[in-house]
Amino acid sequence: MASKTRERLLDVARQLFASNGVERTTMNDIATASDKGRRTIYTYFKNKREIYEAVIERESEMIIMRLRKVVASNLEPEEKLRKYLEARFDIVEETIRESTTTQIISYITLDYKRLERIRLLSVQKERGLFKEMIDQGVAAGVYDPHQAELLPAIHQMIFQGVDYCHLRNSFEPLGLTSKNIREQVIEFVINKLIVK
Repeated sequence: MASKTRERLLDVARQLFASNGVERTTMNDIATASDKGRRTIYTYFKNKREIYEAVIERESEMIIMRLRKVVASNLEPEEKLRKYLEARFDIVEETIRESTTTQIISYITLDYKRLERIRLLSVQKERGLFKEMIDQGVAAGVYDPHQAELLPAIHQMIFQGVDYCHLRNSFEPLGLTSKNIREQVIEFVINKLIVK
């Protein structure tokens, strides 16, 4: 029950932060919207800052959860990398598709800092996961160690570009589609990494 109440408070806080902005959301707003008293909120969180940090952590973890499952799987290194990259593309596409106009407006105006913190925390977590997966492939003798050393930074740059193109829906001016950029990136990364 306690866990459900905490999750409910985080859901409500996330929605209020997205629609009103963090600065304009009060503890009273969260209490009213969640049908809980302020005393209940303070049972779980010391202050709004702590709620904010918990929302950031939870949202970044939700983004990374699918990638964690791929890295923990027993797939062969090449297939694991392929599944990981496919999952990473899926995460970007699903996030954009599920965004409402309100969320996009919120991203551009009130909620930019929160969303940027979630993105940065997710990138930091993803960097460790990606390196772990690549190191497994090097240890198995499947991946070229030199290319493996270069890949994590390149991976982050590739997906910053992919994120931006999806957010701006700007594949067409570049003569690309989201499908062909997905296929080309996956093949490029795998072909560069596999020991020849």
